[in-house]
Amino acid sequence: MMWLTWRQFRAHALVAGVTLALLAAYLVWLGLRIRHSYEINVECGVGCSVETARGILERSYSTSLQVAGLMVILAPALIGAFWGAPLIAREFETGTHRFIWSQSITRTRWLAVKLLFTTLVGVAVTGALSVMLTWAASPYDALIDQRFQPLFFPTRNVAPLGYAAFAVVAGTAIGLLARRTVLAMAITLAAFALLQIVVPTVIRPHLQPVVTESVTLDPTASFDALGVGPQGVHIHGYSLPGAWVLSEDGLLRDGAGNPLTQQQVEQCQRGNPAEDLACLAELGAHFEVSYQPADRYWTFQWLEFGGYLVLAGALAGFTFWRIRRTG
Repeated sequence: MMWLTWRQFRAHALVAGVTLALLAAYLVWLGLRIRHSYEINVECGVGCSVETARGILERSYSTSLQVAGLMVILAPALIGAFWGAPLIAREFETGTHRFIWSQSITRTRWLAVKLLFTTLVGVAVTGALSVMLTWAASPYDALIDQRFQPLFFPTRNVAPLGYAAFAVVAGTAIGLLARRTVLAMAITLAAFALLQIVVPTVIRPHLQPVVTESVTLDPTASFDALGVGPQGVHIHGYSLPGAWVLSEDGLLRDGAGNPLTQQQVEQCQRGNPAEDLACLAELGAHFEVSYQPADRYWTFQWLEFGGYLVLAGALAGFTFWRIRRTG
């Protein structure tokens, strides 16, 4: 049974191997470039500016790493669509399921071998890509420290392995229900894309209790701009090193808790950013911020990995139950 599965799968394995080799070569080249740039701009001794180095690396490699990350995100989707979806759907389309399931091997054993083999290979391919991208981007990630960023979090470490396992099993289950290969592939891609939108925007922010605290606006605060709205003065684009800030815009209040007015802010605008912020700090300017702390990164990685494995297990159980009752 395993030999037959390999014979049917070897064309896919060849394509995956060639693609993986090409992507590996690119990621090694990219990783060496990032390390060279890091050595020049960060490890250059006296006179180096971390802020300047951060800006150089971000301008030079942000786009390349986002493209590489997109490839890692696409890998489980394509594996689920091209490997998982046809696993059963193709047998229904060609009618070979009648012959296969009338042999001495039971349909559940047939499915177990094919599904386990395909899932393990899919997880291995995705895991290899994730490991290589994590290695290539490690100096950049250490300096920029945006690991929760939407195109960074799902492409590093263990989370992509969960996506791959889920995608293969989901594609197989969809193929069993759709019984048409192209239709099953399209639904698998759509379902995976939908989850990649819903999970980071609706589910992931609440996997752990959100931390909400009051932040005093002082010269050390990192934000993009101050804006005036109907309710008062807001701070836009506030960030914490390594943390996932969920509320980047906050209403500024004074020491008594009253919203700051535009006139108060204008009185503190003296042309020097540090002095301006010091003036606002004297007014007791503060705002509420909600975030997930930086030290929860690995907790989120394991929770998301485990969540997708649970979904994959549930879908696998449904698929085995359904195939025993399929004529």
